[in-house]
Amino acid sequence: MREFRGDLHIHTCLSPCGDLSMLPIEIVRKAKEKGLDIIGICDHNSAENVTAVRKAGEREEISVIGGIEITSEEEVHILALFDSDDTLSIIQNIIYDHLPGENDEETFGYQVVVDEKDEIKGINRRLLIGATTLLIDRIVDIIHRFKGIAIAAHIDRDSFSIISQLGFIPEGLAFDALEVSPFHTAEDMRRKFPSVNNFPIITSSDAHYLEDIGKARTSFLMEEPSVEELSKAFRGIGGRKILGM
Repeated sequence: MREFRGDLHIHTCLSPCGDLSMLPIEIVRKAKEKGLDIIGICDHNSAENVTAVRKAGEREEISVIGGIEITSEEEVHILALFDSDDTLSIIQNIIYDHLPGENDEETFGYQVVVDEKDEIKGINRRLLIGATTLLIDRIVDIIHRFKGIAIAAHIDRDSFSIISQLGFIPEGLAFDALEVSPFHTAEDMRRKFPSVNNFPIITSSDAHYLEDIGKARTSFLMEEPSVEELSKAFRGIGGRKILGM
Protein backbone atom coordinates (compact mmCIF):
# COMPACT_ATOMS: atom_id res chain seq x y z
CA MET A 1 0.00 0.00 0.00
CA ARG A 2 1.03 3.61 -0.49
CA GLU A 3 -0.08 7.13 0.25
CA PHE A 4 -2.32 8.89 -2.27
CA ARG A 5 -2.90 12.64 -1.99
CA GLY A 6 -6.38 13.49 -3.19
CA ASP A 7 -8.69 16.40 -3.88
CA LEU A 8 -12.02 14.68 -4.49
CA HIS A 9 -14.20 17.70 -5.30
CA ILE A 10 -13.23 19.69 -8.39
CA HIS A 11 -15.56 21.35 -10.91
CA THR A 12 -15.01 21.89 -14.63
CA CYS A 13 -16.35 24.48 -17.05
CA LEU A 14 -19.50 22.33 -17.24
CA SER A 15 -20.64 23.72 -13.90
CA PRO A 16 -22.24 27.12 -14.52
CA CYS A 17 -20.42 28.54 -11.49
CA GLY A 18 -17.11 27.07 -12.68
CA ASP A 19 -14.61 29.31 -14.43
CA LEU A 20 -14.26 28.75 -18.17
CA SER A 21 -10.55 28.06 -17.56
CA MET A 22 -11.52 24.81 -15.79
CA LEU A 23 -10.61 22.66 -18.78
CA PRO A 24 -9.32 19.08 -18.62
CA ILE A 25 -5.70 19.74 -19.55
CA GLU A 26 -5.49 22.81 -17.32
CA ILE A 27 -7.08 21.00 -14.36
CA VAL A 28 -4.72 18.06 -14.65
CA ARG A 29 -1.66 20.27 -15.02
CA LYS A 30 -2.60 22.24 -11.93
CA ALA A 31 -3.27 19.05 -9.96
CA LYS A 32 0.18 17.74 -10.89
CA GLU A 33 1.75 21.07 -9.96
CA LYS A 34 0.05 20.84 -6.55
CA GLY A 35 1.40 17.33 -5.95
CA LEU A 36 -1.92 15.51 -6.14
CA ASP A 37 -2.22 11.84 -7.08
CA ILE A 38 -6.02 11.66 -7.31
CA ILE A 39 -8.67 14.17 -8.28
CA GLY A 40 -12.44 13.77 -8.21
CA ILE A 41 -14.45 15.53 -10.90
CA CYS A 42 -17.84 16.47 -9.47
CA ASP A 43 -19.79 18.93 -11.57
CA HIS A 44 -23.29 20.01 -10.61
CA ASN A 45 -25.85 17.34 -11.56
CA SER A 46 -23.84 16.13 -14.58
CA ALA A 47 -20.82 14.00 -15.45
CA GLU A 48 -20.42 14.95 -19.10
CA ASN A 49 -16.82 16.18 -18.70
CA VAL A 50 -15.51 13.30 -16.56
CA THR A 51 -14.23 11.17 -19.44
CA ALA A 52 -12.37 14.13 -20.95
CA VAL A 53 -10.57 14.87 -17.67
CA ARG A 54 -9.78 11.20 -17.15
CA LYS A 55 -8.15 10.97 -20.58
CA ALA A 56 -6.17 14.13 -19.88
CA GLY A 57 -5.16 12.67 -16.53
CA GLU A 58 -3.81 9.49 -18.10
CA ARG A 59 -1.26 11.54 -20.02
CA GLU A 60 0.00 13.17 -16.82
CA GLU A 61 -0.34 10.10 -14.55
CA ILE A 62 -3.06 11.75 -12.47
CA SER A 63 -5.85 9.37 -11.45
CA VAL A 64 -9.32 10.79 -12.04
CA ILE A 65 -12.31 9.56 -10.04
CA GLY A 66 -15.60 10.15 -11.81
CA GLY A 67 -18.38 11.77 -9.86
CA ILE A 68 -21.36 14.10 -9.75
CA GLU A 69 -22.37 16.70 -7.17
CA ILE A 70 -26.07 15.96 -6.87
CA THR A 71 -28.47 18.53 -5.45
CA SER A 72 -31.32 16.96 -3.50
CA GLU A 73 -34.86 18.29 -3.31
CA GLU A 74 -33.90 19.73 0.10
CA GLU A 75 -31.06 21.63 -1.67
CA VAL A 76 -28.34 19.51 -0.06
CA HIS A 77 -25.22 18.81 -2.14
CA ILE A 78 -24.07 15.18 -2.21
CA LEU A 79 -20.92 13.90 -3.91
CA ALA A 80 -21.46 10.61 -5.73
CA LEU A 81 -18.26 8.82 -6.82
CA PHE A 82 -18.03 5.72 -9.03
CA ASP A 83 -15.32 3.54 -10.55
CA SER A 84 -17.27 2.79 -13.74
CA ASP A 85 -18.04 5.38 -16.43
CA ASP A 86 -20.96 3.19 -17.53
CA THR A 87 -22.43 3.36 -14.04
CA LEU A 88 -21.81 7.10 -13.91
CA SER A 89 -23.76 7.46 -17.15
CA ILE A 90 -26.70 5.57 -15.63
CA ILE A 91 -26.64 7.83 -12.57
CA GLN A 92 -26.48 10.91 -14.78
CA ASN A 93 -29.56 9.78 -16.69
CA ILE A 94 -31.45 9.24 -13.42
CA ILE A 95 -30.52 12.76 -12.34
CA TYR A 96 -31.55 14.24 -15.69
CA ASP A 97 -34.93 12.50 -15.38
CA HIS A 98 -35.44 14.32 -12.06
CA LEU A 99 -33.92 17.70 -12.94
CA PRO A 100 -36.44 20.30 -14.09
CA GLY A 101 -35.70 23.60 -15.81
CA GLU A 102 -33.45 25.11 -18.47
CA ASN A 103 -30.29 27.10 -17.85
CA ASP A 104 -30.24 30.88 -18.17
CA GLU A 105 -26.66 31.61 -19.22
CA GLU A 106 -26.85 35.32 -18.40
CA THR A 107 -27.96 34.55 -14.85
CA PHE A 108 -26.05 31.37 -13.99
CA GLY A 109 -23.21 31.06 -16.52
CA TYR A 110 -22.23 28.81 -19.40
CA GLN A 111 -22.26 25.00 -19.13
CA VAL A 112 -19.54 23.90 -21.53
CA VAL A 113 -18.95 20.29 -22.58
CA VAL A 114 -15.37 19.69 -23.75
CA ASP A 115 -13.07 16.88 -24.88
CA GLU A 116 -9.66 15.82 -23.58
CA LYS A 117 -7.98 18.36 -25.87
CA ASP A 118 -9.91 21.24 -24.25
CA GLU A 119 -11.97 21.68 -27.40
CA ILE A 120 -15.65 22.59 -27.06
CA LYS A 121 -18.10 19.82 -27.95
CA GLY A 122 -21.30 21.58 -26.99
CA ILE A 123 -23.37 23.39 -24.39
CA ASN A 124 -25.54 21.68 -21.79
CA ARG A 125 -28.94 23.41 -21.68
CA ARG A 126 -30.28 21.79 -18.49
CA LEU A 127 -30.57 23.77 -15.27
CA LEU A 128 -27.56 22.09 -13.69
CA ILE A 129 -27.41 24.58 -10.83
CA GLY A 130 -30.93 23.60 -9.80
CA ALA A 131 -32.26 21.02 -7.37
CA THR A 132 -33.44 17.59 -8.43
CA THR A 133 -36.76 16.18 -7.24
CA LEU A 134 -34.89 13.39 -5.43
CA LEU A 135 -34.84 13.36 -1.61
CA ILE A 136 -31.55 12.89 0.23
CA ASP A 137 -32.18 9.33 1.39
CA ARG A 138 -33.25 8.30 -2.09
CA ILE A 139 -30.04 9.73 -3.58
CA VAL A 140 -27.87 7.89 -1.07
CA ASP A 141 -29.76 4.65 -1.74
CA ILE A 142 -29.29 5.03 -5.51
CA ILE A 143 -25.56 5.70 -5.12
CA HIS A 144 -25.10 2.59 -3.00
CA ARG A 145 -27.27 0.45 -5.26
CA PHE A 146 -24.81 1.20 -8.07
CA LYS A 147 -21.70 0.53 -5.92
CA GLY A 148 -20.72 4.15 -5.44
CA ILE A 149 -19.80 6.16 -2.39
CA ALA A 150 -21.92 9.01 -1.05
CA ILE A 151 -20.24 11.98 0.63
CA ALA A 152 -22.12 14.89 2.20
CA ALA A 153 -20.50 17.92 0.58
CA HIS A 154 -19.01 20.92 2.42
CA ILE A 155 -20.94 20.31 5.65
CA ASP A 156 -19.48 23.51 7.15
CA ARG A 157 -21.04 25.83 4.58
CA ASP A 158 -23.98 28.13 5.29
CA SER A 159 -25.85 26.95 2.21
CA PHE A 160 -26.35 23.73 0.24
CA SER A 161 -24.97 21.54 3.04
CA ILE A 162 -26.88 18.98 5.05
CA ILE A 163 -26.28 20.93 8.25
CA SER A 164 -27.29 24.29 6.78
CA GLN A 165 -30.48 22.79 5.37
CA LEU A 166 -31.47 20.36 8.12
CA GLY A 167 -29.39 21.44 11.12
CA PHE A 168 -28.12 17.90 11.75
CA ILE A 169 -27.47 14.57 10.06
CA PRO A 170 -30.55 12.34 10.39
CA GLU A 171 -30.02 9.04 12.15
CA GLY A 172 -29.74 6.16 9.70
CA LEU A 173 -28.63 8.27 6.74
CA ALA A 174 -25.79 6.12 5.42
CA PHE A 175 -23.21 8.58 4.12
CA ASP A 176 -19.83 6.97 3.53
CA ALA A 177 -18.05 10.16 4.59
CA LEU A 178 -18.53 13.86 5.22
CA GLU A 179 -16.61 16.63 3.49
CA VAL A 180 -15.31 19.84 5.06
CA SER A 181 -14.32 22.81 2.91
CA PRO A 182 -10.93 24.59 3.13
CA PHE A 183 -12.34 27.09 5.64
CA HIS A 184 -12.82 24.73 8.59
CA THR A 185 -11.34 21.57 10.10
CA ALA A 186 -12.85 18.22 10.99
CA GLU A 187 -12.20 19.04 14.65
CA ASP A 188 -14.22 22.26 14.32
CA MET A 189 -17.21 20.36 13.01
CA ARG A 190 -16.96 17.53 15.53
CA ARG A 191 -17.03 20.04 18.38
CA LYS A 192 -20.00 21.98 17.01
CA PHE A 193 -22.16 19.15 15.69
CA PRO A 194 -22.14 15.84 17.61
CA SER A 195 -24.07 14.14 14.80
CA VAL A 196 -20.94 14.18 12.59
CA ASN A 197 -18.91 12.04 14.99
CA ASN A 198 -20.17 8.76 13.55
CA PHE A 199 -18.62 9.46 10.12
CA PRO A 200 -15.15 9.70 8.61
CA ILE A 201 -14.37 13.25 7.49
CA ILE A 202 -12.32 14.41 4.52
CA THR A 203 -11.46 17.85 3.22
CA SER A 204 -11.57 18.92 -0.43
CA SER A 205 -11.17 22.18 -2.33
CA ASP A 206 -14.55 22.36 -4.14
CA ALA A 207 -12.45 24.18 -6.73
CA HIS A 208 -14.25 26.32 -9.29
CA TYR A 209 -11.02 28.10 -10.32
CA LEU A 210 -7.63 26.65 -11.25
CA GLU A 211 -5.81 28.37 -8.39
CA ASP A 212 -8.10 26.65 -5.84
CA ILE A 213 -7.25 23.09 -6.91
CA GLY A 214 -5.47 21.32 -4.06
CA LYS A 215 -6.16 24.16 -1.62
CA ALA A 216 -7.63 21.44 0.58
CA ARG A 217 -6.75 17.77 0.24
CA THR A 218 -6.86 14.44 2.04
CA SER A 219 -4.24 11.71 2.05
CA PHE A 220 -5.22 8.05 1.98
CA LEU A 221 -3.31 4.82 2.56
CA MET A 222 -4.61 2.42 -0.10
CA GLU A 223 -3.66 -0.23 -2.64
CA GLU A 224 -4.76 1.82 -5.66
CA PRO A 225 -6.68 4.99 -6.57
CA SER A 226 -10.24 3.70 -6.84
CA VAL A 227 -13.66 4.18 -5.31
CA GLU A 228 -13.53 0.65 -3.91
CA GLU A 229 -10.27 1.44 -2.13
CA LEU A 230 -11.56 4.80 -0.90
CA SER A 231 -14.55 3.01 0.60
CA LYS A 232 -12.21 0.65 2.44
CA ALA A 233 -10.09 3.57 3.65
CA PHE A 234 -13.19 5.30 5.03
CA ARG A 235 -13.99 2.12 6.98
CA GLY A 236 -10.39 1.28 7.96
CA ILE A 237 -10.45 -2.13 6.28
CA GLY A 238 -7.24 -4.13 5.81
CA GLY A 239 -4.93 -1.37 6.96
CA ARG A 240 -6.37 1.20 4.57
CA LYS A 241 -7.13 4.52 6.23
CA ILE A 242 -7.40 8.27 6.02
CA LEU A 243 -3.93 9.56 6.84
CA GLY A 244 -4.64 13.26 7.28
CA MET A 245 -5.72 16.52 5.73
